[in-house]
Amino acid sequence: MNVYIAATRQNDGKTIVSLGILSALKKKVKKIGYMKPVGQQYRLVEGKKIDKDAVLMQKIFNFKSDLSNMSPIAIPPGFTENYILKGKKSTLERKIVNAYNNLAEDNDFVLLEGTGHAGVGSVFDMSNAAVADLLNARVVMVTCGGVGKPIDEIMLNHSKFDKHGVEVLGVIINKVRKDKYDKVDRLIRVGLEKKGINVLGVIPFEKVLSNPTVAELLEDLGGKFICGEKGLSNIVERFVIGDVVANEALDHLKGGTLLIVPGNREDFIYAALSGWVLGITGKYHISGIIATYGKKPHKKVVDVIDRANIPLVIMKEDSFTTARRISSMIFKLRSEDKEKIQKTEAMIEKYVDVDRIYDMVSSK
Repeated sequence: MNVYIAATRQNDGKTIVSLGILSALKKKVKKIGYMKPVGQQYRLVEGKKIDKDAVLMQKIFNFKSDLSNMSPIAIPPGFTENYILKGKKSTLERKIVNAYNNLAEDNDFVLLEGTGHAGVGSVFDMSNAAVADLLNARVVMVTCGGVGKPIDEIMLNHSKFDKHGVEVLGVIINKVRKDKYDKVDRLIRVGLEKKGINVLGVIPFEKVLSNPTVAELLEDLGGKFICGEKGLSNIVERFVIGDVVANEALDHLKGGTLLIVPGNREDFIYAALSGWVLGITGKYHISGIIATYGKKPHKKVVDVIDRANIPLVIMKEDSFTTARRISSMIFKLRSEDKEKIQKTEAMIEKYVDVDRIYDMVSSK
């Protein structure tokens, strides 16, 4: 048995949903495996390119399967150009099928996680729809909250799966605004029922799942970590660039703010730390500090930052470039983020009809 978790676009929460469904299915299936047939963000593990999501799932669920089977294809820079010029579809198909067969041999159920929307990977003949077809898998699509736009995107992606003869079991609507939840839940079910599409879950937006921790941010941002290890699990809700007068800083610091500031702007850093000094971190709180231009604050300032358990990282780039990089990032869950993982499992169990998904798959 298998099921293919796809999405209508990037950053719809497909990995979060996959994690939660895996956790729920483990209560039903004795031997369950995970596979990311085609990955775009990878790590080098023992010299092999392995998709980050495959590494994540192995760590969380302690899978014993070979990571090469869990992530048979990871796309490095230049892959697309090389494939267009001299690639062979049959080579990629064989690699995916062999990996899947190895997993299926050891497991009763394999959850397959796609990459982006249905057409992603078409340039090298391995779109999500093509891979689902190759592995004889049925699909559950994940899309973001709303009514009109999600239904439009669902129908567009559905047509791609239809073209490949792949059955779509239904959809999960993710990240629905809590103040709109009841309305969206009612309308999306009626709207999709008219189109013959099952709604398998409607999940409310949860800030803790959507905002990165400092550790998640630093994993992709890089830089030199200086201090504040205990604060790496702090949630980042927004960032502020230190380009105002220091005594105006407090007007911009609330919630989980990441401060991006030149390392020699110690006046600004001290102002940002005043909430900790005064014991009012509930009102003025920073999740972390990124000191730019490669400048490290004075040792006494670093000592205060460290005592406040606020992560400090030095970046060589200027503040604007650093902020722009953060804005364009797509953050991946980390196995160390226990709170997020537990929250994910609880939400999927509450808002997604996993029993129905399992019954639909097992009836094949």
